[in-house]
Amino acid sequence: MSRVRAVIIGITGRMGQALLRSAAEFADLAITGAVASRHSPSVGRDAGEPAGIPSGLIVTDDLARALAEADVAIDFSQPQATGANLAACRLAGKPLLIGTTGFAAELTEAELEAAAKEIALLVAPNTSLAVTLLTELVRTAARALPPQFDIEIIESHHHMKRDAPSGTALALGRAAAEGRGLPPAEAAGVSVNRAGPRRQGEIGFAVIRGGDIVGEHEVWFAGPGERLTLGHRASDRAIFARGALRAALWLARQPAGRYAMRDILF
Repeated sequence: MSRVRAVIIGITGRMGQALLRSAAEFADLAITGAVASRHSPSVGRDAGEPAGIPSGLIVTDDLARALAEADVAIDFSQPQATGANLAACRLAGKPLLIGTTGFAAELTEAELEAAAKEIALLVAPNTSLAVTLLTELVRTAARALPPQFDIEIIESHHHMKRDAPSGTALALGRAAAEGRGLPPAEAAGVSVNRAGPRRQGEIGFAVIRGGDIVGEHEVWFAGPGERLTLGHRASDRAIFARGALRAALWLARQPAGRYAMRDILF
């Protein structure tokens, strides 16, 4: 079987460079496109230049042309570009993995569902396989434990991260809400700056930003006299790159539809 051809959108970012470095570990995958914003000084240069790793792949701002020679796209660009990238993939009829977070203001759930009727679409706020399993464990614990166990989600990232709470923290909150039989908004709508006593059933978030923390997430189930803690700590950004590349290989062979990281594991 021929190798799956992938386009990396957001090639000059932290994750874009991590994807490029990790791609060599996948014999059945070829990176054939490296896309950046038309304003990026990297356009026209070697895609591996920011990391000092020559790749022979030239950065372009022409996503449509890159998609024409690819089987799947991986988007780790900026939130404000997600809608346009999705539209380009729909037009080209190419599967898309969205790893970018914080795009809720630019792209609605209805738009994602509409796109999934035409292409294979996987939205992944975290592409770590272990975090995917953590999400399922959180859903199970929330379903099993009584409501007297308060749920708190604590997340830590580097000081350059833009969104707060992180997309992963919100995904964990949604999983907990689903386990409790609550609407997702019960998790996603909670402010991180709470005051006053805790409300019954509230899912709380605490955010830490500092240094070069790659990503840490803990979910507390705090009950009377005991506490269950489920968590994940990332020390190398390569885990997200490997998970995203593995997901892209899988997604490239799927029919149109809406997918999640859990579909790869279960």
